[in-house]
Amino acid sequence: MANFKDTVKETWGKCEAWLEKTFKLGENKTNVKTEAIAGVTTFMAMVYILFVNAEMFQALGGAPGNPSATEMYNTVYIATAISAVIGTVLIGLLAKLPLAQASGMGLNAFFVFTVCGAGFNGMTYANGLLFILLDGIIFLLLTVTGLREKIFRAIPDSVKVAIPAGIGLFIAFIGLQNAGIVVDEGATLVTLVSMNLLNGAKLSTVFTVFATFAGVLAITVLQKKEVKGAVLWGILGTTVLYYVVAALGALLGSITFTEMFKGITIQNPFAAFGDFFEHGFFSVFTKGFDFSGYLGMGNNAFDLILTLLTGAFAFCMVDMFDTLGTLFGACSRGNLLDENGDVPNLNKAMLADAVATCAGAVCGTSTVTTFVESSAGIAVGGKTGLTSMVTAICFFIAMFFSPLGSLIPNCATAAALIYVGVLMMNCVTKVDWLNVETAVPAFATIAITVMTYSISYGIGIGLVADVAIRLCLGKLFKENKTTDIITTVIAGLFLLMFLLTH
Repeated sequence: MANFKDTVKETWGKCEAWLEKTFKLGENKTNVKTEAIAGVTTFMAMVYILFVNAEMFQALGGAPGNPSATEMYNTVYIATAISAVIGTVLIGLLAKLPLAQASGMGLNAFFVFTVCGAGFNGMTYANGLLFILLDGIIFLLLTVTGLREKIFRAIPDSVKVAIPAGIGLFIAFIGLQNAGIVVDEGATLVTLVSMNLLNGAKLSTVFTVFATFAGVLAITVLQKKEVKGAVLWGILGTTVLYYVVAALGALLGSITFTEMFKGITIQNPFAAFGDFFEHGFFSVFTKGFDFSGYLGMGNNAFDLILTLLTGAFAFCMVDMFDTLGTLFGACSRGNLLDENGDVPNLNKAMLADAVATCAGAVCGTSTVTTFVESSAGIAVGGKTGLTSMVTAICFFIAMFFSPLGSLIPNCATAAALIYVGVLMMNCVTKVDWLNVETAVPAFATIAITVMTYSISYGIGIGLVADVAIRLCLGKLFKENKTTDIITTVIAGLFLLMFLLTH
């Protein structure tokens, strides 16, 4: 027994030495425990993408040239998990940053409903993957030539300092929607969900609202008391509260909670892999170049070329600035920016993103990008790539235990997202709100990010506003001509994207 303990101790000592050498934990004033908690927190905040992405792609199921809805769900679930593991490991090992990657929300909707027309415009699922592969290849070329880094550095300060605040409000908005607190209803487009029990509101709805804010309150109090892993404990506590109350509701005869428990099933974890290898993996090469369905609907070769160009262009623009915005926003919140105020190892981080997007296309999912929910892990102390490695391990395990990941209620992860949104608002103090030259682009960046559900759109409108204002004031191309030229070109490309693809 003593020899066994000594062997375990020696092995762990070697692991710690390797982790220290690889991720420089001591230099970054962190440790394995903190990084592990941060990694699990990030995973729990973004695990929803496995189910949401798969459900999104179900809309393509059964269309000509596509697998059935069930086969599509299984295929994309596994593809999403594998690409998340690849992207997250790469950004952890290459860039040493505590960030995670997966198939991006918004981009998946563009894939399903615009490029593939939800299966009704002749573009098959495999055809859509070709757009993603082109996107990844273009990103690789831009990254290895250093153009992506130059593009990031060309973003004016008025826009750059507003990005974290825009992202903060954005992810808080996602949290409020996921919890069902903010709903799409009425002429105002969004409103507070009805909690009027006397007017037909469900008790379960009211409970979800209060559980979410109870989670936010718990995280706030724990964080104020400097409890390590406050966000993770908040998620776990809210989950326990949710199921305790749900169980009591079911015992008292609540149909809603009873049906919820009936819906929890444990499926064969290997069943989805068969669909993945048959319909997703490598299908971009075996089926992606067959556009007979699209051409058979009255479209000609010119239509196909224009669609390929505009579609790939839209994916590139959205993915590039989603990634740049998230990298800067998350690193800014965690005080991880370098002495020049830039993202450390930026080019390596973007290389990881490009490779992950190509891998995603080969596996069978939409564009892989850095997730804003990474801020949840950073908020609990994640500082190095070890956080990413833990998140990747969680995604790998989730491939085999899909029902377990779905047990985390939306109100629990929503509480974390809302709290992180609060933390990311501190950058607004860096904006000179009394100077309209900088205030308008900053405000446009924040407002459009939230109101259009898109980080890239926020950056795009902010850039257009900055260029237009400085042009009218006669300040464009006066101080740094090279940078201003790049900024103007990017703003022009955004205008083209809005005019041609949106």
